[in-house]
Amino acid sequence: MIAEKMYELGTRKSTIRTIFEFGRQRAAVVGEENIFDFSLGNPNVPTPDFVRDAAIDILQTMEPSAIHGYTVAPGNPTVRQTVAQSINERFGTDFSAKNLFITAGAAAAITISFKALAEPDDEFIAFAPYFPEYKCFVESVGGKLVVVPAQPADFQINFDEFSKLITPHTKAVIVNSPNNPSGAVYSLDTIKKLAAILEQKAQEFGKPIFIISDEPYRELAYDVDVPYIPNHYDNTLVCYSFSKSFSLPGERIGYIVVPNKIVEFDRVYGAIAGAARVLTHVNAPSLWQLVIAKCAGRPSDISTYRKNAKLLYDGLIDAGFECVKPQGAFYLFPKALEPDDYAFCERAKKYDLLLVPGKDFGCAGHFRAAYCIKTETIERSLPLFKKLAEEYRS
Repeated sequence: MIAEKMYELGTRKSTIRTIFEFGRQRAAVVGEENIFDFSLGNPNVPTPDFVRDAAIDILQTMEPSAIHGYTVAPGNPTVRQTVAQSINERFGTDFSAKNLFITAGAAAAITISFKALAEPDDEFIAFAPYFPEYKCFVESVGGKLVVVPAQPADFQINFDEFSKLITPHTKAVIVNSPNNPSGAVYSLDTIKKLAAILEQKAQEFGKPIFIISDEPYRELAYDVDVPYIPNHYDNTLVCYSFSKSFSLPGERIGYIVVPNKIVEFDRVYGAIAGAARVLTHVNAPSLWQLVIAKCAGRPSDISTYRKNAKLLYDGLIDAGFECVKPQGAFYLFPKALEPDDYAFCERAKKYDLLLVPGKDFGCAGHFRAAYCIKTETIERSLPLFKKLAEEYRS
């Protein structure tokens, strides 16, 4: 009678959402100030004033039909040209409006890219730890997600395992850097090695292998450069979102970059447009297209995330946890204090510490803590993490 897979997806909440909802229920009992919710990656830094000012200026000075009407499916051409120019200025590229497709956030950009590329029996490779929604996104377009085991020492790419998993069915490799959930940034050496392997395999198989670069956290990097992958590998699709950089997750605005050097550019861009069409992506929100054009190239304020990262990392290390120091995004991914990360996160609830098991990210034995919360909340949580660690030691 119905699509059972869709029913399953619609009625089975993600672990992250389940923990978040538990926190809301628990807060009603013990008080909001006594809940230490590290579950949800919802930016807590206020949207920049220049974004608000841009929206107000547009609403006050432009014709309503120009603000709220349809745009062409790839997005307002002037907006695309403006955003392309800001990318060029930052990364030395040569993009123009024809290289961009404006989307309703990164999730739409990624799913459209999967749909545009997927053919029967295609496989898409992700590196653990990875964003859990990749699996349902890939499977929704008929593909198969293949996961490369993590390299927990630094959360760079496990190339030995990766090389074993590339096959003639490999259509694309998903790169998420800065990474959710580890906070790792793939180094230039890592990206160059990845590109070299893919070029060699593509030649061996006689078919292109794409990189899909998922970049919602690009601007949230701490004292480290984030390599711009199209400068190192031609067959790259960049999926970007302003959700994290400008604290706009609810507005759903982002883009796909299709570089000039990608194989069969016209066919790839056409497939992007076709995938967007069948996924009912009429056009990204018109107002927010205009806003990002006014704000393109403006800096993000990452000072709070930088402060929170140091505070939580230092506090957990002091409590006896093992953790790779985050280089970007707003997550820590420490080792759990027992092999069963679900059991560990359940025990943490005793102290009203709400953490997400690493198994959901393809990396059991760890947990994710999102530090995009109030600094005061992190400060007050640290004695509780110590108590939790002491409980395990005793």
